[in-house]
Amino acid sequence: MYLRMRRIRFSGGSSNNCTLVGTAFPFTNSTTLCPLKPKSFLKLLPSTTPLLFTTPHYRFVTSAQHSSTSHILSTPSGGERQNGYLLKDSKVVLKGMRYTDLENWVQSHGYRPAQALMLWKRLYGDNIWAQCSEELEGLNKDFRKMLSEHAEFKTLNLKEILTASDGTKKILFKLEDGLVIETVLIPCERGRNTVCISSQVGCSMNCQFCYTGRMGLKRNLSTSEIVEQAVLARRLLSSEVGPISNVVFMGMGEPLHNIENVLKAADILVDDQGLHFSPRKVTVSTSGLVPQLKRFLRESNCALAVSLNATTNEVRSWIMPINRKFNLNLLLGTLREELQSKHKYKVLFEYVMLAEVNDSVKDAKRLIDLVQGIPCKINLISFNPHSGSVFKPTKKEKIIEFRNILAEAGCVVLFRWSRGDDQMAACGQLGKPGEIQAPLLRVPSQFQALLEAAA
Repeated sequence: MYLRMRRIRFSGGSSNNCTLVGTAFPFTNSTTLCPLKPKSFLKLLPSTTPLLFTTPHYRFVTSAQHSSTSHILSTPSGGERQNGYLLKDSKVVLKGMRYTDLENWVQSHGYRPAQALMLWKRLYGDNIWAQCSEELEGLNKDFRKMLSEHAEFKTLNLKEILTASDGTKKILFKLEDGLVIETVLIPCERGRNTVCISSQVGCSMNCQFCYTGRMGLKRNLSTSEIVEQAVLARRLLSSEVGPISNVVFMGMGEPLHNIENVLKAADILVDDQGLHFSPRKVTVSTSGLVPQLKRFLRESNCALAVSLNATTNEVRSWIMPINRKFNLNLLLGTLREELQSKHKYKVLFEYVMLAEVNDSVKDAKRLIDLVQGIPCKINLISFNPHSGSVFKPTKKEKIIEFRNILAEAGCVVLFRWSRGDDQMAACGQLGKPGEIQAPLLRVPSQFQALLEAAA
């Protein structure tokens, strides 16, 4: 495992170098690679030297004895961990724990497991969705006092709720470090209200048709920041739109790029003593990170959606750069293999329709061949325009023709109409790119004239 060191600083000691497995390791502000896990690296240092050790995803702040396991670890969300628990202002973040972790933490403070269950139900069930100790009615007074002193209930702060003309709600949450994420509630007349949640601030995948990708990646969201989006959607909007039954990880970010926190969040969402979402109604979407996709299918019973969007490697590598590392053959071959052991499980292929890019009759026929042998449904998605994009949405008649070709071949085909696009709340429209943006890739020569004609 390689950790990329961003900053290493000693507050004591005079040495500027350390011999690391025969290699000089300079302690500078430059980016350096170290082929060791953090604990192994720390053991090489003088045990009396306090150390601040920062990587892109974690910060290790050690005491004088940093060879011990009592060091504090700072997460991407700016919180800290001690003894495995996420901290905020030295308090344990409750929504960062699975039930078993919460139970263990409650017992460590001298309270019974039954108290943990009562707390869990007030955090996630019983239409309470508690945000502070004062909302924990029915709990022991001493237990509530302990929680007020040692536990943190919130990691998100509501900034704004925007309502689109079709009733779609875009919720803006401000994080503790000042960054903003977006969550979307999509109401449905048939009662299948869906909350679309984010897993990262920004995204590093740089899909060319996605506005979020223009932001680049700011950081991963913590488990609690992911879970709380669903909790607050229910707390804020259930009385207005009715029960929220579906969760889709299709907001900002690539969920499987933050797989540890996403797996943990998914477990909390489906716990039958809490939020109690059905695993079939919690869908995690990915652009195709193959190793993480394998792990997800083996460790989670939640639904999987794969953003496909092209039928050739040439086109997919242009509009989805991740294809250059995990191409169609590898991605689809992995799905065929992994789904053999999943009973009655279908993957959802998402296909954004881009005029003159991936919407031809040939594309439809290639798509039929590509998904052969994979239990699946295909979701055709209308492209939602945004500033700076070179793409145009496929016309409705052509989408219908494309759908009919797939359906006649026996494919199960769905079509997702745009929702909330007048508030930039539709698929591919979330986020706010800053002055520094991810690059737009060069349009292949064979598509330049076609895109100009479609404009």
